[in-house]
Amino acid sequence: MADKEPRRPFRGDLSRDEQLGTLPGDTRPEEIPELTECAAKVLARSADGDLFFVGRYPDSLHDLLSGVLADTPHLSRLHRLPLSLHGTGGRDLTPDERVQLRADLTASGITPAGMAARERPLVLVDLVHDGTTFGHLHRELRAWIDEERVAWNVIRRGLRYLGITVRHHTGPHTRRWQQHAEWTRELPASSVGNVSVPGPLWRYLGDRRGTIEPPFRRAHRADPGAAAPRHDDHPREALGEAPSLRDHGLTRRARARVHRALTTEPAFRDPWLRTLAHTLRSSGGSR
Repeated sequence: MADKEPRRPFRGDLSRDEQLGTLPGDTRPEEIPELTECAAKVLARSADGDLFFVGRYPDSLHDLLSGVLADTPHLSRLHRLPLSLHGTGGRDLTPDERVQLRADLTASGITPAGMAARERPLVLVDLVHDGTTFGHLHRELRAWIDEERVAWNVIRRGLRYLGITVRHHTGPHTRRWQQHAEWTRELPASSVGNVSVPGPLWRYLGDRRGTIEPPFRRAHRADPGAAAPRHDDHPREALGEAPSLRDHGLTRRARARVHRALTTEPAFRDPWLRTLAHTLRSSGGSR
């Protein structure tokens, strides 16, 4: 089967505002303090790895962190992985769809050989309800790794899944999605984790992002025009929010909040996180 060209939905580069055109004003969500704290926890729980934000729902976290980390080496650790494998959208892919998915993953820097050769963990981040997107993606990665005859025992040590979940009261009967996903047993327990957030923030990420940004499901991945800019109001609203969140991440207030959250995380004992926190505190921010 012939190689395919990768297909990624259009999104302007936040560092080049001229790509974004005329945009609405400040559209930061009301949940900005909670969003900033969530972004800090995602950063702290990344194990000093590269963060790949899966689909459209965690785009707000990516955009905010692109400002927080703007003048640090960690900026290069942020990646978007624009695909949707939720529910039936990730089941029973045809051979042609599987080739397209692998082309899209390759364009994002994810291949079996590359995963085995990584020096830092590869951390997949997504909004999670029942974990089906992670499950489908893991299944496709495992099949690809096996076909390429790349050592899974090497890859499994550097592959991590980090879910953004709704905060519930903890207790013996609290349901955690990973406890009911058999595929997670292939990984070390520390490789599957969560960041819990208040219900309003989780709904903002899931409902609002779902409203203003279209999904990149299997039908969209098969569409040659998927990478072309759209001109209706929804993508403009999404792109208007993106630089606003990036700009907020550049502020002293946002970086101070991230710094405080980092110092409360268990991983703060690790040298890499203490160094990053010191960098953020020293950088000051734009205002």
